[in-house]
Amino acid sequence: MARKKIALIGAGNIGGELANLVLSKQLGDVVLFDIPAKEGMAKGKALDLMQNNAVHGLDGKAIGTSNWEDVAGADVIIVTAGVPRKPGQSRDDLVGINVPIIRNVADNAKKYCPNAFAIIISNPLDAMVYEFYRRTGFPKAKVAGMAGVLDSARFQCFLCEATGVSVKDIRTMVLGGHGDDMVPVTSMCTANGVPVTQLVEKDKLDAIVARVRNGGGEIVKLMGTSAFYAPASSAIAMASAYLNDEKRLMTAAAYLDGEYGCKDMFMGVPVVLGGNGVEKIIELPLSAEEAAMLETSKKSVLSVVDVVNKTP
Repeated sequence: MARKKIALIGAGNIGGELANLVLSKQLGDVVLFDIPAKEGMAKGKALDLMQNNAVHGLDGKAIGTSNWEDVAGADVIIVTAGVPRKPGQSRDDLVGINVPIIRNVADNAKKYCPNAFAIIISNPLDAMVYEFYRRTGFPKAKVAGMAGVLDSARFQCFLCEATGVSVKDIRTMVLGGHGDDMVPVTSMCTANGVPVTQLVEKDKLDAIVARVRNGGGEIVKLMGTSAFYAPASSAIAMASAYLNDEKRLMTAAAYLDGEYGCKDMFMGVPVVLGGNGVEKIIELPLSAEEAAMLETSKKSVLSVVDVVNKTP
């Protein structure tokens, strides 16, 4: 049985870590793609990874390229292409720069890998995944944005620190847009079934929620660029769920057609990810406060989508 083909569009920090994870987890062969000016970087990382495979006895293949024909027939395409955030920038500040990039990627994805499952990481995420979907015309189940897995993992990490409970036992849920208005759903967070509201005082929990919302900005301020280890792992969790038909319930930016009162947009919601892509959207019973926060997040997403729609 032939190995699956996973195309990584963008050979930067996240792209390199994605390629490493694909190969180490034996998910398939890797095509690390970037623009011609950065083809050397893509080829160099692919060569380094192949030598790393020799150390670990791994059989997957990796190539670096700037030729879309090498991407043809990919089973999964993960898009990181675009400019990462710098200190002082919001995700939304990247619209003008990244919209032309995502459109170019979408046009080539439609031409060369029309049957792929597409995972979008580029920011501002919810608007970028919508533009990719609109431009390609891919089935809604075959396009998703990586954000909720990452945001929920950040919440999980911070709650682990606060409770002293193993990270393995903490379950979190973050909904909404991948921005400052995201909605960490505290009513759904547990430590092996025990509500975290019983383990963490409200003022401390509120501070953790605020830190989750600024999770990406905190790392940008420290490093001078966007995070890449956790975002890459989050996208690989989604890719694995699709490739192995795992039926994982996780949060992803999915196309909404009435769910949560949203229409014709992408936003982070709980989904079941399996071999058919986004197989199901789960609607949670939110409190009045959580529903109001989600409505605010929805408006923020739509405001950025509106800017994208007006971008020539």
